[in-house]
Amino acid sequence: MSIIERAAGKLGKPAQTPPPVPQGVADREEGRLIEAAIERAEASFELGSRTQRRAPAAPSMLDEDGPATIIGSQQGMVDLDRLRQMGALTPDAGRSKLAEEYRLIKRPLLVNAFGHGNAAPIENGNLIMVTSSLPGEGKSFTAINLAISMATELENTVLLIDADVAKSSIMRYLGLRADKGLLDVLRDPSLQLPDVLIKTDIAKLTVLPAGQSFTHATELLASSAMRNFVRDIATRYHDRIIIFDCPPLLATSEASVLATYMGQIVFVVEAERTPQEAIRDALAHIGDCEHVGLLLNKAPARSIGGDYYGYGYGYGYGGYGGYGEQKKPQ
Repeated sequence: MSIIERAAGKLGKPAQTPPPVPQGVADREEGRLIEAAIERAEASFELGSRTQRRAPAAPSMLDEDGPATIIGSQQGMVDLDRLRQMGALTPDAGRSKLAEEYRLIKRPLLVNAFGHGNAAPIENGNLIMVTSSLPGEGKSFTAINLAISMATELENTVLLIDADVAKSSIMRYLGLRADKGLLDVLRDPSLQLPDVLIKTDIAKLTVLPAGQSFTHATELLASSAMRNFVRDIATRYHDRIIIFDCPPLLATSEASVLATYMGQIVFVVEAERTPQEAIRDALAHIGDCEHVGLLLNKAPARSIGGDYYGYGYGYGYGGYGGYGEQKKPQ
């Protein structure tokens, strides 16, 4: 808890069609090709200018608790055995220790996203970023557990986006495969979001892969194409939570760019490993977000023995918090 306390204190215009790119430019002027690709993506995702292409209706692809809207053209089966071996949460966890821990974590996030009682939802509260200071602190493990836990909610659906475009791991952990994803949709105006979404066999959980690697991913994620894309998915379904598994803040530049779109951030800190200076530096990259939750991960448990670890969770800017233990986070 001391780490949390210390860290917390530090705490359009109308779309235009771009000019055609002359034949051979790709070989001679890579910079102009990249710029043109981004402009086309921006035009395709300009709000109000895009016509959504629908796949033929199929009952297995419909939102179970929402309108009959196609949410993905692909289906995938999550490798639950692999998740169990990792010590991750699975839909059949019931009232297990891990399931109860994530109930504590998700509740304040849901309150911020949708409001409760007299509390009004915060702006962009359904956009949740999961990140850390450094690699290996457990942020992807946390993002998966949080997504599965939220997918058990009766009134919400979950979209888990692998936004760690430099070192994606969500698909590997879940045992899913895909050729295209987020970066491909942003770059190719002919590729529609339903073409790359994967509707999993976990009820109410859909996954968007990172997509094919791209040298100028940071510039693409900082473009208006990404801003419009985020606004679109955030407002398309009133009951949807969007969880972004993002890169570590001190490892790449993409994370600080993505943070500017988010309403809430879950900041994972590995106990007894992450230097305090790294925490302060990382938090400085997301200082504009007013709702940052610090999750202390892999902390030795005080009240139980064996191979369990503990975590602490609380908001750096006030709000709600909960505490518990977590088994073998990866």
